[in-house]
Amino acid sequence: MVPLVYVLDFILLILFVVRLIYKPSSTKKNLPPSPPKLPVIGNLHQIGPLLHHSLHSLSRNRGAPVMLIHLGCVPTLVVSSADAAREIMKTNDCLFANRPNMKAWRGLLCEFKEVSSAPYGEYWRQAKSIMVLHLLSNKKIEAHRQIRGEEIAIVIDKINKSQVVNLSDMFVRFTNDVVCRVTFGQTYSEGESGRKFRKMLDEFFEVLGGLNFEDLIPWLAWVDRLRGYHAKVERVAREMDEFLNGVVEERLRDQSKKGGREDFVDMLIKIQKEDKIGVVLDRLAIKALLLDAYTAGTDTTATVLEWTFTELLKHPKALKKAQDEVRMVFNGKQQINQEDIDNLKYLKAVFKETLRLHPPIPTLVPRVASQDVKVMGFDITKGTRVIVNAWAIARDPKVWDDANEFRPERFLDCNIDFRGRDFDLIPFGAGRRGCPGVAFAMATNENLLANLLHKFDWELPNGEKEDDLDMNEKPGLTIRKKVPLLAVATPISF
Repeated sequence: MVPLVYVLDFILLILFVVRLIYKPSSTKKNLPPSPPKLPVIGNLHQIGPLLHHSLHSLSRNRGAPVMLIHLGCVPTLVVSSADAAREIMKTNDCLFANRPNMKAWRGLLCEFKEVSSAPYGEYWRQAKSIMVLHLLSNKKIEAHRQIRGEEIAIVIDKINKSQVVNLSDMFVRFTNDVVCRVTFGQTYSEGESGRKFRKMLDEFFEVLGGLNFEDLIPWLAWVDRLRGYHAKVERVAREMDEFLNGVVEERLRDQSKKGGREDFVDMLIKIQKEDKIGVVLDRLAIKALLLDAYTAGTDTTATVLEWTFTELLKHPKALKKAQDEVRMVFNGKQQINQEDIDNLKYLKAVFKETLRLHPPIPTLVPRVASQDVKVMGFDITKGTRVIVNAWAIARDPKVWDDANEFRPERFLDCNIDFRGRDFDLIPFGAGRRGCPGVAFAMATNENLLANLLHKFDWELPNGEKEDDLDMNEKPGLTIRKKVPLLAVATPISF
């Protein structure tokens, strides 16, 4: 039998070696300020249904431009100042160019072959180039002018036949139809098929923005299964995949007899056949790009229109000023060109102010640190998830006077823009992962709103006053109004 003293000596030796190997770093990390967290769930108990509000409240209590929280076992950096956002999306943009690898997203977003979710690298660069060149370039936006005009005419005709207009629903249908025609070559909004299509899209955004326990606390995956989340994600992903497969298959069958305007499906099939881009554009990649084009261009665009019109109805003086400008510039014209739109300085200021107060995705799409890095002097560890609270940045009282007030006039003599160069206003993000569809979305928004202000006078229904207008937000990936926007339109004769 080995003497006990030898056993103890051996154990002490092992412990000494282990300590040498796993000796903690003598350099103490300078971590961002953090709110107290609970075991297992971290700070999840402090997060409400409206994420941007919860994060803003927590950050304000910490008093720092960045804050480290723990969503379950996921360390998450919350960015709440323009300077910190600049360090993330400009100074260290390449180090924060990746997206989180979330299981639910992988199934919904075509194995991360979408531009919005693809890992940073050669495939992402080529896919983004295809999207921009063949769908989102200024040349393509101009080529889509006829489609926008035809869909605007349909909207105007519907308004003329309505007593009370559900603007929230109308904006969704309009953006849906424009994007579907540009992407797929046809609309999917009418009849029973239209109802199913809209339901599928609603559910897609619901599960995409839903709480996924497995992503935050892996051993709680059983909770997601128990509450039916996994099953719903699988069903929605399957339905979307079947729809996209059907679109591609139908186009392949009909290519020999197709004529007229080329849409995005045609372009992708042509690129696949020519195979000149250096990256394999297989069926899954085609479906991913179609999904990206459609989903990124509908709800966010409709949300901007909804909040813009809401703010105008809530502020009658701003509404009248915008209408007066539109009617002066258009001067009785029935057809409006892009040069006319470019001359609507106040209308553009209205959109900027709306995007400041109501960015469509207030916390943007999350990023991930690909290596250890410093941000605002704090140590950020590789793998840390990053949430940029664009909503909080755009309401920073250190930057904006009367930060919570709707005042479009602030942008009439202000060079700050929303296209990613000015970090005080980043509703579409910035840097490599900034939204490439800003010009497409704003062309759609500006043309519709200008026409609605030109051809109709607007007021709230049932004698409601602007103070009665419900401004509450509905939780989701995109933040829309909780209560649909209704209004009465009075046609104007010229």
